[in-house]
Amino acid sequence: MHAFLAASRYIDFDHPEVQARARSLAAGADSEHALVQRCFEFVRDDIRHSVDFRLNPVTCRASDALQHRTGYCYAKSHLLAALLRANGIPAGLCYQRLSVGDHGAPYCLHGLNAVFLSDHGWYRLDARGNKPGVDARFSPPVEALAFSIHEPAERDLPEIWAEPLAVVTEVLERYARYDEVLAHLPDVVLLDRAVC
Repeated sequence: MHAFLAASRYIDFDHPEVQARARSLAAGADSEHALVQRCFEFVRDDIRHSVDFRLNPVTCRASDALQHRTGYCYAKSHLLAALLRANGIPAGLCYQRLSVGDHGAPYCLHGLNAVFLSDHGWYRLDARGNKPGVDARFSPPVEALAFSIHEPAERDLPEIWAEPLAVVTEVLERYARYDEVLAHLPDVVLLDRAVC
């Protein structure tokens, strides 16, 4: 579990602003679930999704998403992991591969989180931000994610990562504007089921 509690370049909960926010969210939380829900709802509701709100700059590190109050799903997942880890709760990163449109190519990765709940084990949650058609919630043991899988080339990737995938951070660090990232969303090649 050590890797899922550690600070790092992108999950930089050792940053003073991230630590201060983590402490404020923990104040008065009377259970692990209450604390996780507070952190989740803060990132989901108070950090605006870059595309939904057409916001710059593009953020990648947790501290940058917090400072600028915006981020793609990836940066929001980095921030949620940082807030949870700062409070001693193991948290990781997960990905889905989704169609960018309603169906079919092109595809992209979608970033979300997994948190280790002492009474449940690993539980996925998605702080992407709600909007019409998206209703992500913290409601263990039931997952209530932003998106579901609808076709063979889409996938819930099973891994829980301690650090973000390089294909994600490379895109976020290469482009300065949200619309540039939108035109170059990260994706991975799936080798099973004859999907390439």
